[in-house]
Amino acid sequence: MFALTFLGTSASVPSAERNHPALLVEAAGRRILVDCGEGTQRQLLRSGAGFRRLDRILLTHAHLDHVLGIPGLFSTLGLRQTSDVMTIHGGEGTLEIVIRMLAGLWGAGRAPIAVEFAAVTEGQVIDAGDFTIDCFPVRHRDTDSFGFVFRSPARRHLQSDRLAALGVPDGPLRGELAAGRPIVIDGRTIDPEDVLGLPSGGKKLVVIGDTETTDGLSKDVADADMLVIEATFLDRDAPTARNYGHLTAAEAASFAAVNGVNQLVLTHMSGRYEDEEILAEAARIFPNSRIAADFDHVVI
Repeated sequence: MFALTFLGTSASVPSAERNHPALLVEAAGRRILVDCGEGTQRQLLRSGAGFRRLDRILLTHAHLDHVLGIPGLFSTLGLRQTSDVMTIHGGEGTLEIVIRMLAGLWGAGRAPIAVEFAAVTEGQVIDAGDFTIDCFPVRHRDTDSFGFVFRSPARRHLQSDRLAALGVPDGPLRGELAAGRPIVIDGRTIDPEDVLGLPSGGKKLVVIGDTETTDGLSKDVADADMLVIEATFLDRDAPTARNYGHLTAAEAASFAAVNGVNQLVLTHMSGRYEDEEILAEAARIFPNSRIAADFDHVVI
């Protein structure tokens, strides 16, 4: 299961209703930020999420609307005397900009909290046991940009009817079978395959920040339970979208439709449009679309 809290859903210019980009993803007791726009620390408080167990930031790219919240967040965590090490994942060029930003404020290596930097290229970023995170490159105005895939594995559960039929009592023996090990009862060997059902429950979440094209991204997005992606422009302004390196709502919806996505969540909203216009354009192509608003909470 993944729980998402949208902390900032605006494009580069915030509004009274929308903060700069940031998304909190929670899974298996872990809490991870994707991007950290200006004011993210206050959004964490306003959302009720707070700062506990927050020890990782994934950066899609280094444009200022996606990273300027890091110094403020670090300053607050420093005042709270947090002992957690914050790990920032991003492309090499992105991390270089963040490192220079922090050094300019506090001096090299002297941020108010312990911080580690982990450069990503393509492939696995984190294996947390109960879920994994992979990254893949995207194209956005010559930046060092990445999207992220969160996966929780499908699991096979014990079938109570089969356990009863085979006379397996409650207790440690069932735990052995659940762990994939055979057991012996009254001289009979019972294999896990005898009592385990089909795999179920695996989830896939894909988060893409700013991107000028969806070309080459299908292999990473295919069959996602949820795709979170930008829709900064409407189709009538497609030439402007190209100039600024962004997608239209129609492009995002078409991408979701051809890749078997279950639900599409559009973000990075521009103040030049009404939400209803954006949703209407997307829903004509992909009906299971929604517009993210600040403080929306969604569970997969």
